Amino acid sequence: MDNQVAASGRQLHMIGNAHLDPVWLWRWQEGFAEIKATFRSALDRMKEFPEFIFTCAGAAYYRWIEENAPEMFAEMRQRVAEGRWVIVGGWWIQPDCNLPSGESFARHSLYSQRYFLQKFGVMAKVGYNVDSFGHHGMLPQILKLSGMDYYVFMRPEDHEKAMKSNLFWWESQDGSRVLTYRIPNGYTTRLQDGITEKIEALCELMQVQRIEQMCFYGVGNHGGGPTIANLHEIRSAREKLGAEAIVHSSPNAYFERLTGSVNAAAELQRLPLVQEDLQHHASGCYSAHSETKASNREAEHRLITAEKWAAAAHQLLQLPYDAKRLQEAWECVMFNQFHDILGGCSIKEAYQDSRESYGHALHIAAETMNAAMQKISWSIGTMRPGIVSLTRDKDRTLWEQNNMGVPFVVFNPHSWEVTAPVQIPQQVKGVTDEADVPQQIQQVRASRTNGGDKHDTLFLAQVPAMGYRVYWIYREQPKLQNDADQDYAELSATPTTLENGFIRLELEPHTGYVKRLFDKRHGIDVLAGPAAVPIVIDEHECDTWAHGTFAFRNEIGRFADAEVKVIEAGPIRAWLRVTSRYGKSVLRQDFMLHQDRPDVLVRVKLDWQERHKMLKLSFPVRVHNPVAAYEIPFGTIERPVNGEEEAGQQWLDVTGTTPNQEQSYGLALLNNGKYSFDVKDNDMRMTVARGAIYADHYGQRDELCEYMDQGVQEFAYSLVPHKGSWQAAGIFRKAFELNVPLSSVIETYHEGALPQRYEGIRVTSKRVIVSAFKKAEAGEGFILRCYETSGQEATTTIELPLLGRKWTASFGKCEIKTFFLPLDPEQEIVETNLLEL
Repeated sequence: MDNQVAASGRQLHMIGNAHLDPVWLWRWQEGFAEIKATFRSALDRMKEFPEFIFTCAGAAYYRWIEENAPEMFAEMRQRVAEGRWVIVGGWWIQPDCNLPSGESFARHSLYSQRYFLQKFGVMAKVGYNVDSFGHHGMLPQILKLSGMDYYVFMRPEDHEKAMKSNLFWWESQDGSRVLTYRIPNGYTTRLQDGITEKIEALCELMQVQRIEQMCFYGVGNHGGGPTIANLHEIRSAREKLGAEAIVHSSPNAYFERLTGSVNAAAELQRLPLVQEDLQHHASGCYSAHSETKASNREAEHRLITAEKWAAAAHQLLQLPYDAKRLQEAWECVMFNQFHDILGGCSIKEAYQDSRESYGHALHIAAETMNAAMQKISWSIGTMRPGIVSLTRDKDRTLWEQNNMGVPFVVFNPHSWEVTAPVQIPQQVKGVTDEADVPQQIQQVRASRTNGGDKHDTLFLAQVPAMGYRVYWIYREQPKLQNDADQDYAELSATPTTLENGFIRLELEPHTGYVKRLFDKRHGIDVLAGPAAVPIVIDEHECDTWAHGTFAFRNEIGRFADAEVKVIEAGPIRAWLRVTSRYGKSVLRQDFMLHQDRPDVLVRVKLDWQERHKMLKLSFPVRVHNPVAAYEIPFGTIERPVNGEEEAGQQWLDVTGTTPNQEQSYGLALLNNGKYSFDVKDNDMRMTVARGAIYADHYGQRDELCEYMDQGVQEFAYSLVPHKGSWQAAGIFRKAFELNVPLSSVIETYHEGALPQRYEGIRVTSKRVIVSAFKKAEAGEGFILRCYETSGQEATTTIELPLLGRKWTASFGKCEIKTFFLPLDPEQEIVETNLLEL
């Protein structure tokens, strides 16, 4: 072996590192201290061993050192300049690589790479997530757009996903490729262990695969890094095998050597090509700790929405845009996306910290969004002819007495026009649009009980893309409703049915399960059996991560003993409430049908009291040859219908052919806070709750253990039956509308420069969605990010009236494009990357 290694000319690259979990079996304060101690240790080893090179990811850790130990930070900067401290990763921390949204991954790159460039004059070249529990299939494009051509990971390991080589090309659906390395034999060494055996094993693997390898060493997880003993062992190995065969190195140097050698082209061409996501490890982490996952989804969307309105208000009305404060909120979200936090496998105390941090981000976003919307609404001209003498507040009562109406401004943050139900937080007699056209209304129960007025008012608002519209509400006298409203007379509710002009939904009275979902438009029974069935799964044998478990189908019971009753039966919305029970747990599902759509909205309130049990909702779809499609960050993926647990985002779809084989048909399942699903044949299931022990890795289970997901949680899902493909059914848009509802402001009467109806953007292609609109990090201008959603090429015209800009862009399938829009209209629009560089 010794001679073979030396003769081959190949090198084993020794990667000194410390995997640092800022939170796991400890809280972030302890993680903070361990990071400081680990960095100090690495710097000390550099003084003692001139050949030693250290590798570390995580911009958040560097920020901590900069702020808390500036003298050590200065020393680190010197070592980075020397090339002995190598920055990798390019992200805020090592996040879960399935659950954050596409825009969150973009922000990891944006804020971290720019931080590294500002503080160290370099950016990460290698993506680095050595402990994350799986890696979604759009990461190659995200990495390439973030200045990283290479990727290093470890999980799933060989026993979880067999691969021909641990060095391979990884390609996302748009065609982006990164050279990717899966770490063999672990990313750490334990304090009490040597590394000689590891070196020997990797030398042997190097000969078998005929490619150079990396050997990661250093005490990790809780920090520590390379030890004096480690470095002495490496010196001995170099003396034995040759200093050219065993080299102190970094991931940067490893990939540079592979791509820069004389025979690089031929060597790289023979490497395998992987065109799928990299799964599975820790499938239980797709669903563990529901609260954190729901908070993540809500915070992501609220921040993106806040940025849109803040950018609009800044451009239209010169409202200051506080980019620093928004970044502070994003940093909270990004930190909580650390794989052991968002994955739900940390100790209970860590989730109190997570709750506080998400709350901080949500509050910043809420304040930003409110300030922007109210600045816009306050600047809308709401005076009507003949009443210009009335002033802002003192004559409000007079307006109401004269039945002049009160302005009610509805905002739509999406890049397409949205028609959706909006709830006015008071009981009114009528609603009109800005052209005085009456709107149909429905009185609905409010959350308040005092004051004698327990009702709000519901109506359907139609609001322009990334814009607003003023409606007028009348408290004292009714407004006549439009005769066209009679088109929706079919909306009805009985104690077991909901029906409109599109579909009919029937419930089983004793179980509360959906007995039938009939598509009246196409004459199709959508379901192959009872649906919305709450199935209880036994998982006593699982740890928190569900290591080694890839499917959850050990059913031990179902919620039943249902109570079904009508809550609402109006012209806009009909609503049935189903309350069922299992053990000590209570599940309430509110099935809602609206007049204008075939979608079934279900609002869920669950009081979960079960331990070592999982709750799933089942939806068997009546199709043959089913194909399951999942939303993943910035894209979609099809996966086998084999019952394995899979990570997804806002929607999952099962499409196949109808029993008579005559047409394509499908059912989409949308959600606003769940990430874990499975499909076996045509049975589509969503994981709702897990009663796992906090941070339980088959340890000592006793009466003092604490269990996750105990108590009340609320979320919503929607069922969208459709003929043809999910693309044609607009599932992406519907999912965003479920997650980000329209917002509103009750205004008063005033002059204003803005019109009562405003369209902020026009995107002609339905396949292209705007992911972000914000002020640019540098330069006078704005950033607009879009991506293609259907997996097909698209050409679209994009127009932003507030900037006076209009251009045409072509997208490849699932392609992400980021545009820099200079304020100066004479300057050209520039396509940039995720870093805005």
